Amino acid sequence: QLSEDVERVSENPTDEREGEMEVREDASSVILPDGELGTTTPSLRFSKTCLKNVFSVILLFMYLLLMAVAVFLVYQTISDFREKLKHPVMSVTYKEVSLYDAPGIAFYPGKARLLSCKHHYYDHIPPLINPGQPGHIECTTQRINYTDPFTNQTMKYALVVQGPRDVKKKELVFLQFHLNETDQDFSAIDYLLFSSFQEFVNSPEKEKFMKDCESSYSSWKFSGGFRTWVKMSLVKTKEEDGSETVEFKQETSVVNYIDQRTKPRSDQLFFVVFEWKDPFIQTVQDIITANPWNMIALLCGIFLALFKAADFAKLSVKWMIKIRKRHLKRSRQVMNHIS
Repeated sequence: QLSEDVERVSENPTDEREGEMEVREDASSVILPDGELGTTTPSLRFSKTCLKNVFSVILLFMYLLLMAVAVFLVYQTISDFREKLKHPVMSVTYKEVSLYDAPGIAFYPGKARLLSCKHHYYDHIPPLINPGQPGHIECTTQRINYTDPFTNQTMKYALVVQGPRDVKKKELVFLQFHLNETDQDFSAIDYLLFSSFQEFVNSPEKEKFMKDCESSYSSWKFSGGFRTWVKMSLVKTKEEDGSETVEFKQETSVVNYIDQRTKPRSDQLFFVVFEWKDPFIQTVQDIITANPWNMIALLCGIFLALFKAADFAKLSVKWMIKIRKRHLKRSRQVMNHIS
């Protein structure tokens, strides 16, 4: 048998060499360069490298998405800031006071006559003793004539009365007017309010002062045969140039007056009460809610995130290139070892 085997080998030497080459190739395919993964098969090593590359690509796309979101946030922040600059928000604050600066009440009675004027406290108005008859005028009043600011032709007559001051004592001013006859089916007296009676008294040009007041403030009416109760509140508005304007808001309630005079009368009686609604002065001003420092801080954070994302993306690309070069290098080493 031994001689037969020797003869078989001697007869087929090329087949034996080919078998030895196949064995060596199989063995060399298992041997890895540098001895790093000596027991790992090529298919397993290829799958790990592929997973790493896929994971790197996914991370890269994720950070690109985050960069796009950061760019959108920058654009949206700048747009919101510009929008807030164009549309300021109205801010309302309330300041409590115990005494108001006495307002001025300008009446335009026409043919009507002032019968009485008194200051009362704690909302207590005693009953009238002789309605329709002249009484005590205890208010500070001034009469003035000036031309109509809208026509500059018609002369206007105004009776200016000092308004209430003490809001804690609920000070009020009660006035009674009398109109003997009228050629209209209805009768009413116009009036307007301005912020300071003392300013009117100290004004060297009272006519110009009244013309400016009539041009700036709204006028109201109260009717005859009723008691009109006017509750005032003061509103100060601060303009963008720093100036301050003052206007009045008022709540009006009307109560019917029962004329108990014995003889029927054709004349009209007017009763009006002025008092402060509350001790709070309302201040209105426009404020810009956009804070430039907050926007700068937000933009700095967004740009920092952008730079970090760009740096990570750059490192990821370098790492992928490095892994690719290492894989090619190992492949060349394996091919050189096989050859």
